[in-house]
Amino acid sequence: MAHAPPSALRLLPCAALLVGACSGPPAATAPARPAPPAQPVQPSEPIAEYVVAAFTDSKGVLWFGTIGNGVARYDGEALTYFNPAGDVVKNTVVSIAEDARGNLWFAGHAGTGLSRYDGTTFTQLWTDETRVRADRKGDIWASTDLGVFHGGVDGLHAFPVPLADRATAYTIVPGRLAMELEDSRGDLWFRTDGHGTIKYDGRSFVNLTKKDGLCSDTVWNIVEDQQGHMWFSCVQAFQPHATGDGGLRRYDGTSFTAFPNIPGLTATDIYTLYLDRSGALWIGAMGVGVIRHADGVFTTIKTTDRPDLNGRFGLQAMTQDRHGALWYGFSGGLFRLDGERLVHVARSGPWQRVPTTP
Repeated sequence: MAHAPPSALRLLPCAALLVGACSGPPAATAPARPAPPAQPVQPSEPIAEYVVAAFTDSKGVLWFGTIGNGVARYDGEALTYFNPAGDVVKNTVVSIAEDARGNLWFAGHAGTGLSRYDGTTFTQLWTDETRVRADRKGDIWASTDLGVFHGGVDGLHAFPVPLADRATAYTIVPGRLAMELEDSRGDLWFRTDGHGTIKYDGRSFVNLTKKDGLCSDTVWNIVEDQQGHMWFSCVQAFQPHATGDGGLRRYDGTSFTAFPNIPGLTATDIYTLYLDRSGALWIGAMGVGVIRHADGVFTTIKTTDRPDLNGRFGLQAMTQDRHGALWYGFSGGLFRLDGERLVHVARSGPWQRVPTTP
Protein backbone atom coordinates (compact mmCIF):
# COMPACT_ATOMS: atom_id res chain seq x y z
CA MET A 1 0.00 0.00 0.00
CA ALA A 2 1.47 3.35 -1.00
CA HIS A 3 0.78 6.60 0.80
CA ALA A 4 1.36 9.84 -1.06
CA PRO A 5 2.73 12.67 1.11
CA PRO A 6 1.10 16.11 1.16
CA SER A 7 1.68 18.19 -1.96
CA ALA A 8 4.13 20.42 -0.15
CA LEU A 9 6.67 18.85 2.19
CA ARG A 10 7.46 20.85 5.27
CA LEU A 11 10.68 22.75 4.58
CA LEU A 12 12.30 23.70 7.86
CA PRO A 13 14.49 26.80 7.78
CA CYS A 14 17.62 26.90 9.86
CA ALA A 15 16.06 29.71 11.87
CA ALA A 16 13.61 27.24 13.44
CA LEU A 17 14.18 25.87 16.91
CA LEU A 18 17.80 24.67 16.93
CA VAL A 19 18.77 21.69 19.00
CA GLY A 20 22.33 21.87 20.26
CA ALA A 21 23.09 25.09 18.34
CA CYS A 22 24.49 26.94 21.32
CA SER A 23 26.00 24.08 23.27
CA GLY A 24 29.33 22.48 22.62
CA PRO A 25 29.87 18.81 23.43
CA PRO A 26 30.34 17.93 27.10
CA ALA A 27 33.88 18.25 28.36
CA ALA A 28 36.22 15.28 28.32
CA THR A 29 36.04 13.39 31.61
CA ALA A 30 38.94 10.95 31.45
CA PRO A 31 42.42 10.92 29.94
CA ALA A 32 43.62 8.34 27.47
CA ARG A 33 44.42 5.08 29.21
CA PRO A 34 45.53 1.57 28.22
CA ALA A 35 42.83 -0.89 27.30
CA PRO A 36 41.76 -2.78 30.44
CA PRO A 37 42.51 -6.49 30.67
CA ALA A 38 39.97 -9.01 29.49
CA GLN A 39 37.29 -10.11 31.92
CA PRO A 40 37.16 -13.83 32.77
CA VAL A 41 35.15 -15.85 30.26
CA GLN A 42 32.65 -18.47 31.41
CA PRO A 43 32.50 -20.83 28.40
CA SER A 44 28.87 -22.02 28.59
CA GLU A 45 27.28 -18.58 28.95
CA PRO A 46 25.92 -16.23 26.27
CA ILE A 47 28.42 -13.45 25.54
CA ALA A 48 25.83 -11.14 27.15
CA GLU A 49 22.16 -11.21 27.99
CA TYR A 50 21.62 -8.31 25.57
CA VAL A 51 23.78 -7.82 22.48
CA VAL A 52 22.71 -4.42 21.19
CA ALA A 53 25.47 -3.41 18.73
CA ALA A 54 27.43 -5.36 16.13
CA PHE A 55 30.23 -4.05 13.95
CA THR A 56 32.95 -5.36 11.64
CA ASP A 57 35.94 -3.02 11.49
CA SER A 58 38.26 -2.40 8.52
CA LYS A 59 40.63 -5.15 9.72
CA GLY A 60 37.85 -7.72 9.87
CA VAL A 61 37.62 -7.75 13.66
CA LEU A 62 34.12 -8.30 15.09
CA TRP A 63 32.84 -6.06 17.90
CA PHE A 64 29.66 -6.62 19.90
CA GLY A 65 28.18 -3.97 22.17
CA THR A 66 26.35 -5.25 25.22
CA ILE A 67 24.21 -4.01 28.08
CA GLY A 68 26.32 -4.24 31.20
CA ASN A 69 29.35 -6.08 29.78
CA GLY A 70 30.92 -3.29 27.74
CA VAL A 71 32.10 -4.37 24.30
CA ALA A 72 33.19 -7.87 23.28
CA ARG A 73 35.84 -8.28 20.56
CA TYR A 74 36.35 -11.40 18.48
CA ASP A 75 39.56 -11.16 16.46
CA GLY A 76 39.39 -14.59 14.82
CA GLU A 77 41.23 -16.25 17.67
CA ALA A 78 39.80 -15.18 21.01
CA LEU A 79 36.87 -13.38 22.64
CA THR A 80 37.95 -10.40 24.74
CA TYR A 81 35.86 -7.95 26.79
CA PHE A 82 36.62 -4.25 27.24
CA ASN A 83 34.97 -1.47 29.21
CA PRO A 84 35.54 1.68 27.14
CA ALA A 85 34.59 3.92 30.06
CA GLY A 86 36.66 2.07 32.63
CA ASP A 87 35.55 -0.12 35.50
CA VAL A 88 33.77 2.61 37.49
CA VAL A 89 30.44 2.11 35.72
CA LYS A 90 28.60 -0.88 34.30
CA ASN A 91 29.42 -0.25 30.66
CA THR A 92 26.70 -0.39 28.03
CA VAL A 93 27.74 0.06 24.39
CA VAL A 94 24.84 0.63 21.98
CA SER A 95 26.62 1.85 18.83
CA ILE A 96 30.06 1.56 17.24
CA ALA A 97 31.68 3.48 14.37
CA GLU A 98 35.08 3.70 12.67
CA ASP A 99 36.50 6.97 11.41
CA ALA A 100 38.66 7.64 8.35
CA ARG A 101 41.85 7.19 10.40
CA GLY A 102 40.85 3.75 11.67
CA ASN A 103 39.92 4.86 15.19
CA LEU A 104 36.94 3.09 16.71
CA TRP A 105 34.25 5.04 18.56
CA PHE A 106 32.03 3.44 21.20
CA ALA A 107 28.85 5.08 22.46
CA GLY A 108 26.37 4.03 25.10
CA HIS A 109 24.21 4.83 28.05
CA ALA A 110 24.87 7.57 30.59
CA GLY A 111 28.19 6.87 32.30
CA THR A 112 29.54 5.01 29.29
CA GLY A 113 29.03 8.08 27.09
CA LEU A 114 31.47 8.32 24.18
CA SER A 115 34.98 6.86 23.93
CA ARG A 116 37.57 6.67 21.16
CA TYR A 117 39.93 3.70 20.74
CA ASP A 118 43.14 4.00 18.72
CA GLY A 119 43.99 0.32 18.94
CA THR A 120 45.96 0.73 22.15
CA THR A 121 44.18 3.15 24.46
CA PHE A 122 40.63 4.31 25.14
CA THR A 123 39.89 8.01 25.57
CA GLN A 124 36.54 8.83 27.13
CA LEU A 125 35.27 12.11 25.68
CA TRP A 126 32.10 12.53 27.72
CA THR A 127 29.71 10.58 29.92
CA ASP A 128 26.35 11.72 28.50
CA GLU A 129 24.23 9.04 26.81
CA THR A 130 25.39 8.97 23.19
CA ARG A 131 24.78 7.38 19.81
CA VAL A 132 27.55 7.40 17.18
CA ARG A 133 27.69 6.95 13.40
CA ALA A 134 30.24 7.56 10.63
CA ASP A 135 29.36 9.09 7.28
CA ARG A 136 30.66 7.98 3.88
CA LYS A 137 33.86 10.04 4.31
CA GLY A 138 34.59 8.54 7.72
CA ASP A 139 33.62 11.67 9.67
CA ILE A 140 32.00 11.03 13.04
CA TRP A 141 28.48 12.04 14.08
CA ALA A 142 27.73 11.79 17.80
CA SER A 143 24.34 12.60 19.29
CA THR A 144 23.24 13.33 22.85
CA ASP A 145 20.21 14.98 24.42
CA LEU A 146 22.03 18.28 23.74
CA GLY A 147 21.88 17.67 19.99
CA VAL A 148 24.10 16.45 17.18
CA PHE A 149 27.89 16.89 16.99
CA HIS A 150 30.11 16.36 13.94
CA GLY A 151 33.87 15.99 13.48
CA GLY A 152 36.55 13.53 14.50
CA VAL A 153 39.77 13.26 16.49
CA ASP A 154 40.37 16.99 16.05
CA GLY A 155 37.12 17.83 17.83
CA LEU A 156 33.34 17.48 17.67
CA HIS A 157 31.27 20.56 16.92
CA ALA A 158 27.56 21.24 17.23
CA PHE A 159 25.54 20.65 14.07
CA PRO A 160 22.21 22.47 14.49
CA VAL A 161 19.15 20.52 13.34
CA PRO A 162 15.76 22.24 13.44
CA LEU A 163 12.68 20.78 15.09
CA ALA A 164 9.50 22.62 14.15
CA ASP A 165 7.31 21.81 17.15
CA ARG A 166 7.10 19.80 20.34
CA ALA A 167 6.58 16.05 20.09
CA THR A 168 3.10 15.10 21.29
CA ALA A 169 3.96 11.38 21.57
CA TYR A 170 7.38 9.83 22.05
CA THR A 171 9.15 6.65 23.13
CA ILE A 172 12.06 7.65 25.40
CA VAL A 173 13.06 11.34 25.16
CA PRO A 174 10.86 13.74 23.14
CA GLY A 175 12.84 15.40 20.37
CA ARG A 176 15.96 13.27 20.75
CA LEU A 177 17.63 12.95 17.34
CA ALA A 178 20.68 11.38 15.75
CA MET A 179 22.34 11.29 12.34
CA GLU A 180 21.58 7.79 11.06
CA LEU A 181 22.74 7.69 7.44
CA GLU A 182 24.45 9.58 4.63
CA ASP A 183 22.87 8.25 1.43
CA SER A 184 24.46 7.75 -2.00
CA ARG A 185 23.37 11.27 -3.03
CA GLY A 186 25.13 12.84 -0.07
CA ASP A 187 21.91 13.64 1.80
CA LEU A 188 21.94 13.24 5.57
CA TRP A 189 19.05 11.43 7.27
CA PHE A 190 18.28 11.96 10.95
CA ARG A 191 16.13 9.75 13.13
CA THR A 192 14.09 11.37 15.89
CA ASP A 193 11.95 10.42 18.85
CA GLY A 194 8.55 11.91 18.13
CA HIS A 195 9.34 13.97 15.02
CA GLY A 196 9.70 11.34 12.29
CA THR A 197 12.73 11.69 10.04
CA ILE A 198 14.62 14.77 8.88
CA LYS A 199 16.58 14.94 5.62
CA TYR A 200 19.29 17.52 4.96
CA ASP A 201 20.52 17.97 1.39
CA GLY A 202 23.16 20.58 2.23
CA ARG A 203 20.75 23.47 1.71
CA SER A 204 17.51 22.81 3.58
CA PHE A 205 15.91 20.43 6.04
CA VAL A 206 12.81 18.39 5.13
CA ASN A 207 10.72 16.76 7.85
CA LEU A 208 8.70 13.61 7.04
CA THR A 209 6.30 12.22 9.64
CA LYS A 210 3.54 9.68 10.15
CA LYS A 211 1.15 12.10 8.44
CA ASP A 212 3.22 11.69 5.27
CA GLY A 213 3.02 7.89 5.44
CA LEU A 214 5.93 7.06 7.76
CA CYS A 215 5.47 4.00 10.02
CA SER A 216 5.49 6.16 13.18
CA ASP A 217 7.05 9.37 14.42
CA THR A 218 9.79 7.47 16.25
CA VAL A 219 12.26 6.24 13.64
CA TRP A 220 14.84 3.67 14.75
CA ASN A 221 16.84 2.74 11.63
CA ILE A 222 17.30 4.12 8.12
CA VAL A 223 18.85 2.09 5.27
CA GLU A 224 19.33 2.76 1.56
CA ASP A 225 18.99 -0.21 -0.80
CA GLN A 226 20.87 -0.80 -4.05
CA GLN A 227 18.07 0.84 -6.04
CA GLY A 228 18.33 4.06 -4.05
CA HIS A 229 15.12 3.52 -2.08
CA MET A 230 15.12 4.49 1.59
CA TRP A 231 13.82 2.04 4.19
CA PHE A 232 12.67 3.08 7.65
CA SER A 233 12.00 0.97 10.73
CA CYS A 234 9.90 2.48 13.48
CA VAL A 235 8.74 1.74 17.01
CA GLN A 236 5.56 2.93 18.60
CA ALA A 237 5.37 5.77 21.08
CA PHE A 238 4.86 4.77 24.70
CA GLN A 239 4.51 8.27 26.16
CA PRO A 240 2.06 9.59 27.15
CA HIS A 241 0.40 6.36 25.92
CA ALA A 242 1.07 3.52 23.49
CA THR A 243 0.19 4.45 19.92
CA GLY A 244 0.06 0.94 18.43
CA ASP A 245 1.99 1.87 15.28
CA GLY A 246 5.56 1.17 14.15
CA GLY A 247 6.75 -1.27 11.51
CA LEU A 248 8.46 -0.83 8.14
CA ARG A 249 8.16 1.61 5.23
CA ARG A 250 9.94 2.04 1.90
CA TYR A 251 10.33 5.53 0.45
CA ASP A 252 11.01 6.20 -3.24
CA GLY A 253 11.48 9.95 -2.86
CA THR A 254 7.80 10.64 -3.48
CA SER A 255 5.66 8.22 -1.50
CA PHE A 256 5.88 5.62 1.26
CA THR A 257 4.98 1.96 0.77
CA ALA A 258 3.71 -0.22 3.61
CA PHE A 259 3.60 -4.03 3.71
CA PRO A 260 0.40 -4.91 5.60
CA ASN A 261 0.25 -8.46 4.26
CA ILE A 262 3.62 -9.49 5.72
CA PRO A 263 3.32 -10.51 9.40
CA GLY A 264 5.61 -8.42 11.57
CA LEU A 265 5.93 -5.39 9.29
CA THR A 266 2.93 -3.39 10.52
CA ALA A 267 2.21 -2.22 14.07
CA THR A 268 5.45 -3.82 15.24
CA ASP A 269 8.49 -2.50 17.06
CA ILE A 270 11.41 -2.97 14.64
CA TYR A 271 14.79 -2.14 16.16
CA THR A 272 17.07 -3.41 13.41
CA LEU A 273 17.42 -2.96 9.65
CA TYR A 274 20.56 -4.21 7.93
CA LEU A 275 21.59 -4.36 4.27
CA ASP A 276 24.06 -7.15 3.52
CA ARG A 277 26.59 -7.11 0.69
CA SER A 278 24.31 -9.07 -1.64
CA GLY A 279 21.68 -6.33 -1.34
CA ALA A 280 19.34 -8.33 0.89
CA LEU A 281 17.55 -6.33 3.58
CA TRP A 282 17.24 -7.89 7.04
CA ILE A 283 14.44 -6.83 9.37
CA GLY A 284 14.04 -7.68 13.04
CA ALA A 285 10.30 -8.10 13.62
CA MET A 286 9.78 -8.27 17.38
CA GLY A 287 7.96 -11.44 18.39
CA VAL A 288 7.78 -12.71 14.79
CA GLY A 289 11.26 -13.54 13.52
CA VAL A 290 14.07 -12.24 11.34
CA ILE A 291 12.73 -11.27 7.92
CA ARG A 292 14.90 -11.20 4.80
CA HIS A 293 13.83 -9.14 1.78
CA ALA A 294 15.58 -10.08 -1.48
CA ASP A 295 14.40 -9.80 -5.10
CA GLY A 296 11.04 -8.51 -3.93
CA VAL A 297 10.36 -11.55 -1.71
CA PHE A 298 10.03 -11.53 2.09
CA THR A 299 11.21 -14.69 3.90
CA THR A 300 10.78 -15.14 7.65
CA ILE A 301 13.42 -17.08 9.59
CA LYS A 302 12.25 -18.23 13.00
CA THR A 303 14.06 -21.53 13.50
CA THR A 304 16.58 -21.34 16.32
CA ASP A 305 18.56 -23.86 18.32
CA ARG A 306 17.93 -21.83 21.50
CA PRO A 307 14.28 -20.70 21.64
CA ASP A 308 14.76 -20.23 25.38
CA LEU A 309 17.14 -17.35 24.58
CA ASN A 310 15.58 -15.70 21.52
CA GLY A 311 12.05 -17.05 21.22
CA ARG A 312 10.72 -13.48 21.07
CA PHE A 313 13.20 -12.56 18.32
CA GLY A 314 14.19 -9.22 19.82
CA LEU A 315 16.83 -8.47 17.18
CA GLN A 316 18.96 -5.55 18.34
CA ALA A 317 21.91 -5.50 15.91
CA MET A 318 23.50 -7.18 12.88
CA THR A 319 26.80 -7.29 11.04
CA GLN A 320 28.35 -9.29 8.21
CA ASP A 321 31.94 -10.40 8.47
CA ARG A 322 34.42 -10.22 5.61
CA HIS A 323 33.68 -13.82 4.64
CA GLY A 324 29.96 -13.21 4.32
CA ALA A 325 28.77 -14.78 7.59
CA LEU A 326 25.90 -12.93 9.25
CA TRP A 327 25.92 -12.25 13.00
CA TYR A 328 22.85 -11.28 15.01
CA GLY A 329 22.69 -9.56 18.37
CA PHE A 330 19.50 -10.48 20.22
CA SER A 331 17.87 -9.85 23.52
CA GLY A 332 19.16 -13.22 24.67
CA GLY A 333 22.63 -13.40 23.20
CA LEU A 334 24.64 -13.65 19.99
CA PHE A 335 23.55 -15.83 17.05
CA ARG A 336 24.87 -16.68 13.59
CA LEU A 337 22.94 -17.79 10.52
CA ASP A 338 23.47 -21.43 9.54
CA GLY A 339 21.44 -22.08 6.40
CA GLU A 340 17.91 -21.08 7.42
CA ARG A 341 18.53 -21.57 11.14
CA LEU A 342 19.80 -19.22 13.83
CA VAL A 343 22.55 -20.85 15.90
CA HIS A 344 23.56 -19.57 19.31
CA VAL A 345 27.20 -18.50 19.72
CA ALA A 346 28.13 -18.77 23.40
CA ARG A 347 31.31 -17.47 24.94
CA SER A 348 32.87 -20.80 24.07
CA GLY A 349 31.46 -20.74 20.52
CA PRO A 350 30.93 -22.29 18.10
CA TRP A 351 33.08 -19.53 16.59
CA GLN A 352 34.14 -19.50 12.99
CA ARG A 353 37.73 -18.58 12.46
CA VAL A 354 37.64 -15.08 10.95
CA PRO A 355 41.12 -14.19 9.54
CA THR A 356 41.85 -10.53 10.11
CA THR A 357 44.32 -8.02 8.73
CA PRO A 358 47.53 -7.88 10.83
